[in-house]
Amino acid sequence: MNTAQNSTQNSQQSQINSGFGKHTSAQQALGGVDLSGKIAIVTGGHSGLGLETTRALAEAGAHVIVASRSPDKARAALAGIPRVEQGVLDLLDPTSITRFAQNFVASGRPLHILVNNAGIMALPLQHDSRGYELHFAANHLGHFQLTAGLLPALRSAGNAGGARVVSVSSRGHHFSGVSLEDTHFQHREYDKWKAYGQSKTANILFALELDKRGARHGIRAFSLHPGRILDTDLKRYLSDEDLRTMGVLDEEGQLINAERYKTPNQGAATSVWCAANPQLQGLGGVYCEDADIAHAVAADSKEDFGVKPWAIDPGFAERLWSISEQQTGITFTL
Repeated sequence: MNTAQNSTQNSQQSQINSGFGKHTSAQQALGGVDLSGKIAIVTGGHSGLGLETTRALAEAGAHVIVASRSPDKARAALAGIPRVEQGVLDLLDPTSITRFAQNFVASGRPLHILVNNAGIMALPLQHDSRGYELHFAANHLGHFQLTAGLLPALRSAGNAGGARVVSVSSRGHHFSGVSLEDTHFQHREYDKWKAYGQSKTANILFALELDKRGARHGIRAFSLHPGRILDTDLKRYLSDEDLRTMGVLDEEGQLINAERYKTPNQGAATSVWCAANPQLQGLGGVYCEDADIAHAVAADSKEDFGVKPWAIDPGFAERLWSISEQQTGITFTL
């Protein structure tokens, strides 16, 4: 596996001492910013972290479009949240992605905030209609295509004061870099955690390269680890054995070190901090956790925090960008 660990890494990858932390709420992480007049899109914004992200942005004044493949479920979850509209989006269906993006761009509205939040985790080996492995297809390629389709609206907002694209990654990127030679496990043994980790590394590399290309247009990009959260749909494919292997449950099925875990609202804090907090003005391309920029850590680090070198390597990010264009058939011009 090529992880390009020896190339120059992102020099901005160091904490800014934001004053926030592990138990910061999503509302607190906004820092009192008024988002009136701002427009945001949140994929998967009707459940778990996405729902709390939607709620915090909307309560701060933003108009939020929730992109979901389950309209009925989304409608029920979003009831009572102000300034919210729905859109249908399936990240595993390129036609659905194109339709959603075209409809939004045709509305003529700028897009100030895009939170690429939706994702899947630890599935058995499955492929989409193109033959692409599902984690990489949904978590990375789907959001890559969506962001490309929304680019005119992001540029419109960027030229008028700034746009932010936020990729919800995970500390799961510690599990694996991206195998550029075999992104879809055609020539290596499948491992659901490596597949998930590869897709989460891709989220970080995408933000790094998007920020490099988009900064001159006022488009800044960020990636993040939301924290350990149990109460989300993301764990729906995990068995008790998986949870024991992960160190979540003990042999009696009891939660280990419950204080390590965040509520969904606390988990959304870093998403909304990246999306709107003025503390990040002039910055971009960084991986964040606990509502601050994360430390860069060594490849062999056993610490349960920080970003690995294979996820912040600019040369590797550029190569992944080219492969993503090839696999989606999209030329992402900035």
